[in-house]
Amino acid sequence: MTLENHSMAWDWLKLLCLTILATLVFEHSQLDIRISELFYSHGHWLLEKGAQPYAFIFYDLPKALLILLAVYLIAVLIIKYRQPLPDLASQHRCKFDKFLFPLPIREIGYLLLVLAIVPATITTLKGVTHVSCPNDLAIFGGELPYLNLWQNMVAATPARCFPAAHASAGFSLYGLAFLPTLKKHCYQILKIVTLLGWSMGLYKMLFGDHFFSHTLVSMLLSLTIACALATLFFKDSIKAKAKSASKKHADTATSLLGTETSST
Repeated sequence: MTLENHSMAWDWLKLLCLTILATLVFEHSQLDIRISELFYSHGHWLLEKGAQPYAFIFYDLPKALLILLAVYLIAVLIIKYRQPLPDLASQHRCKFDKFLFPLPIREIGYLLLVLAIVPATITTLKGVTHVSCPNDLAIFGGELPYLNLWQNMVAATPARCFPAAHASAGFSLYGLAFLPTLKKHCYQILKIVTLLGWSMGLYKMLFGDHFFSHTLVSMLLSLTIACALATLFFKDSIKAKAKSASKKHADTATSLLGTETSST
């Protein structure tokens, strides 16, 4: 395996280290407070919680679409596993196939797992960290003190605001960027999913449900999980790519050697 492809297999560990670093640097920081102060003035947040149409656009609609996507993928996975009925006309099968997700079973299974594990992991962490939301803190009109992560965990307050779970639902679509079939669209997918996740996270920040760091760590952790699962699911693909690259380098070297020999 070449050094480049070996590095690809451990990108998830680099992302995990970056996630931990971001947590240590930004969680319970002046940056968080300064950004939230932009949305808080004279005892009121910029946006009222549940205000329409914002709640529908940035909360209800994205959640509903992601649930529908998951249900659709499950249905496609079941259909792809089943053998086509022998008495079904081929033309009918062709008409039916165009409504199926054009991905292999392994990639659909991976995508479903990412969509499930990312929000589940972050929701579980919320129950462990006990970090308060900005609107619960005394500095923003609430009642709770502003404590760091360790202090919140020791105090075991009922708060559950770190990392940001709602934004993680959008960030879970990072799984699309790691699909071998969609590899050529990787960077476009990363940009779109990042925009989607941050729009969902910013919506919650506007009425004090999250700090900036909550969404940042949610984004990095979602990317870490998607990358780690991709390494597990598509390791054969990574190895094949490494072998192909090694063979290509060997063929190039042989060709250059042959050229030099013939010229002498």
